[in-house]
Amino acid sequence: MGAIDANDTQARDDGWEHHWRAYDEATRRNPAHRYRRGLIFATLARSTEQRLRILDIGCGQGDFLGEARRRFPDADLAGLDLSAAGLEFVAERVPGARLFRADFATSDPLPTELRGFATHVVCSEVLEHLDDPRLLLRKLAPTFVTGGELIITVPGGPRSAFDIHIGHRRHYSPRQLQTLVCGAGYEELAVQGAGFPFFNLYKAVVVARGERLVHDIDQCRPASRASLVAMAAFDQLFRLNVDGTGLGWQTFGVFGLL
Repeated sequence: MGAIDANDTQARDDGWEHHWRAYDEATRRNPAHRYRRGLIFATLARSTEQRLRILDIGCGQGDFLGEARRRFPDADLAGLDLSAAGLEFVAERVPGARLFRADFATSDPLPTELRGFATHVVCSEVLEHLDDPRLLLRKLAPTFVTGGELIITVPGGPRSAFDIHIGHRRHYSPRQLQTLVCGAGYEELAVQGAGFPFFNLYKAVVVARGERLVHDIDQCRPASRASLVAMAAFDQLFRLNVDGTGLGWQTFGVFGLL
């Protein structure tokens, strides 16, 4: 990798600061986030570990870690994110979590305090933002305990205007995710396209809204009554998804280190 321009790094940092301040309310109301957290927690609940140690990659404003604290009060929790603003949210919402700032797009190693920390590393909606996601996947390897698991979600299906606006480089089918992660030194334990048919319908609505959705969120406009009703309806419809078909646009995988 070539030298990193300081101006480019600062611009990227400033963009993420704005991202978490502007989108915090929208992300907390988003039924898609709750749905994918449900997939992750179902996997964690099947763990035979006596004490979970969970590392959240791209912990954002702490919604996942906050729910993890409620579900697994004895677990050790840690989070990594580029955004200082996001980490401030996490520190307020999840007291006691170990939090570190890290740039996933560089070759810099992750903090040494995380070596051998994690029974489970959660990497949810992160890889699609990276030009070189294998770099991050390889950097994660030292953080696992022996037998640890990597839990990944990435978006599938078409990219919306909003996806492009927040920096999605690409979306992944289950096969594409498998190829990526196994090529970085992991073995597949389970990979699927979850969320059929209602998650797909939700994403189709987001695609159809196009630039209007980008404008509304960037202007920090409060959600309309119609939007709130729609989000509540999708919350209920997502319970009817048939995740075993492989046709869903929420790509989900569990991997172990080779």
